[in-house]
Parts: sequence; C-alpha cells; structure tokens
Amino acid sequence: MDRTILHCDCNAFYASVECMLRPELKDVPMAVAGDITKRHGIILAKNELAKAYGVKTAETIGATRRKCPDIVLVLPHHELYAEYSKKVNDIYKRYTDLVEPFGIDESWLDVTASKNLFGDGVHIANEIRRTVREEIGITVSVGVSFNKVFAKLGSDYKKPDATTVISRDNYKDIVYPLPVGDLLFAGRRTTEMLGKIGIKTIGELANSNKELIGGMLGKMGYILHDYANGIDNDPVKSVEDVREIKSVGNGMTFKTDIVTEDELRCGITALSDSICSRMRRACVKCRGVQVYIKYADFKSVSKQKQLSLPTNVSKEIAKEAFDLANAVRDKRKAIRMLRITGINIEHQDNCGVQLSLFEDVNTEKHEKLERLETNIDKIRKKFGKGAITFGSALGNEIGIDEE
Repeated sequence: MDRTILHCDCNAFYASVECMLRPELKDVPMAVAGDITKRHGIILAKNELAKAYGVKTAETIGATRRKCPDIVLVLPHHELYAEYSKKVNDIYKRYTDLVEPFGIDESWLDVTASKNLFGDGVHIANEIRRTVREEIGITVSVGVSFNKVFAKLGSDYKKPDATTVISRDNYKDIVYPLPVGDLLFAGRRTTEMLGKIGIKTIGELANSNKELIGGMLGKMGYILHDYANGIDNDPVKSVEDVREIKSVGNGMTFKTDIVTEDELRCGITALSDSICSRMRRACVKCRGVQVYIKYADFKSVSKQKQLSLPTNVSKEIAKEAFDLANAVRDKRKAIRMLRITGINIEHQDNCGVQLSLFEDVNTEKHEKLERLETNIDKIRKKFGKGAITFGSALGNEIGIDEE
C-alpha cells in the first residue's frame, strides 16, 4: 500500500510573519532583506505584491530596487521566525507524530496511519491549511503524494495557499514537464551537466539511460533518476528521532572584500575557531573539511578534502582550509564571502586514528593542541567569548570582530 506523504511549505514565510505583525505591509510591495550596511544585502523573502514586480529571493537589494523603486525593505527577525515555525509544526503534530522539518518553513508529514482518524490526505492537507491560516495568520501550500520527493514538488506547484495532489495516475502529466532543476537535490551544476546532454525536464531525465546518468553524476545520478521516476522510499522521521549531525559549518560575508592572503588567513582562522568550538561542545570530530568561496562578482567555487586524522582542533582545520582556499581560489578576484565546513562528522568516542605509512601523523602534537583548545573553551565559558581571541582578529577591517 502506498504511503500518504504531505509536504507543507509556509508561503513567503519571513515576509508573511512580518505582514501578519504589521498589517500595513500587506498593502505595499515589501521584502525581508539582509542589512545592506553590513553587505548582507540580498532578498530573503517577498510578498505577493513584490513578486508581481519580478522581485526574486536571493537577488541583491540593488537589483530589487531597480525593479521596484518603492519597495519597503524590512530587516529579518530570526528568533521570531523560529518561534512561529515551532507554532506551525505544533499544528502538524496534531495529525501525526511523523513530522520532519526541512528548513524553518517546510516540513514533511507521513499521515498514512492518520487517515482513519482525520480523512484522506487531501482532507488533512486542507484542514492544515485552514488551521494555520486561522490560528497563526499565515498561509501554507501543501503537496500530497506517495513519496517525499513528489510531495515537495506538489507544494511548489501552486502557491499561495493551495493543495496539489501528485498521484500514480497523474504524476507524469504534472511532474514530467517541470524543469529538472525543480527536482530535490538537483543543483545548478547538476542541471547544467544534464542540459549539456539535452536533458532539461524531469520527464527527459526519467526516460534517460540510468547507467549513463550514474556514470556522469555518480551516486547522485542514480538517485536523481529514481526520483524522476517516482522511486523514493526515504521515510519521514519521527519528531522523537535524534537528528544526526552530518556537518558543522559557519560562513561570513565580510564588511570589505578580502584581497590579501593575510585577510584570507584571518577570516579562515575566525571561522575555524567557531566551528571547532561547536564540534567540541557536541563531542564530535570531522574527517574532512570543505571551503566555499563567493567572489565580489557573486560567482563561487568550493573544494573539500579528507583529513589524515579526525579533528575538532581549529589550528588544524584552519591550516587545511587555508591550503584548500589558496589551491582553488582565483587570486585575481576579491572574496566577498567565505564558508568553512567540517564534514564527515563522527562522535569523538568513535574516532579511531588510522596511521598511514606515507604520512607523518603527529598524534602527540594533535592531542596537545586539543587540550589547549579545550582549556580555551573553559575560559570563554567562564569569562565570555571575547576573553581569548586571535591576534589577527584585532583591529581588522573585514568585520570579524563585529560578528
């Protein structure tokens, strides 16, 4: 028997919360945007009036104002959005305990076992939409399907405040004409690669040779081919499930663009300190590191590598990240934003060290650094984060001391 999966997506969530709390914003084109004075100037969400002007999420404030000179921009209130996200998810939990958030404004629900109590998937979806609208004051679009991937496509298919059913009978009519980039986890680079071999729609991907796609894209190619054909058995996780930490990262958009190696090292040192402090609090280590760079022209590049031994020591992460960044970056371009991520996370109790015959793994030095940074954590916990900082972060002009 097929499952009944819902994907609930709060429409223009940030903007909807702001308009609910300030009703006058409903009557003007408005958007929630980052603080332009700190160069976080992109659109995070917009209302329907702004959308009518062609305003898009993630575009710059400058581009938005050229489209809509009279747009009202509102600073984000993230703690408020988290509060309302919890309220919305609490409504979902009235219908099932299988609620899996996918970001702050989206959740999957498995209501297969709930139909005898509340009616079929469409009825539950419409009840959820009505309840959220009346009790919270925002709208939700819901996709109803037999798997998570198609349910998400359904919630995106018609907005705002709509229910879309994607069934085994109609999925080819609805899903196949959609751009392949609409498919879950089909990112820009994947979409570009598929486009080069003439695959532009989900239907074209579904009808392509699976081995060809797998050979071109690797494991994800096989997964995307299955998704396009409606093959997705991934369960909706219970609210009681403990979420496994898969990566720990932190990014920073700098007050002024990074040009020199000293500025790059300063940014990497601060970010590595932040993520390693978080890993130590969570009692985990990473076996790999990833660097993501966004240039001043908004083009980006990323690279990752495996480490000789698992670590949560910032000095080790910073060294590897700096080497990665220097290897991959275009030194002719200024860097606007940088993100460092510890990947392949494991609990520290499970982190055995596999010594290599060809690498000088200095475990004694590693353990010494680990003890040092653990002591730094204790000092910061007692006297505050600013009690100990890196000399390079003092008096810099890229905004690290303001973060």
